Amino acid sequence: MLGNQTQKMIFPYKTAYDETWDEAWANDWKKIHEIFDLVDELEATFNTLEVSILRELSQKKLIIDLQKYAYSLSRWIQQKYK
Repeated sequence: MLGNQTQKMIFPYKTAYDETWDEAWANDWKKIHEIFDLVDELEATFNTLEVSILRELSQKKLIIDLQKYAYSLSRWIQQKYK
């Protein structure tokens, strides 16, 4: 594989494919960011509620599961555009 500096010297111009790829990556990453924001918002909402210990544990598990899902999506996006 070519190094980043070498690749820039060989391909110094930007192609239409690069712009399409960058736009797709930006859109995918924006969706991931929105998911993380929604999880944070949900967690903040849960923190304001007065609920039983069992319900609180269920809410924490839900938040952890959603965070794991969002992280796995972000890793998938990183692998897709690597």
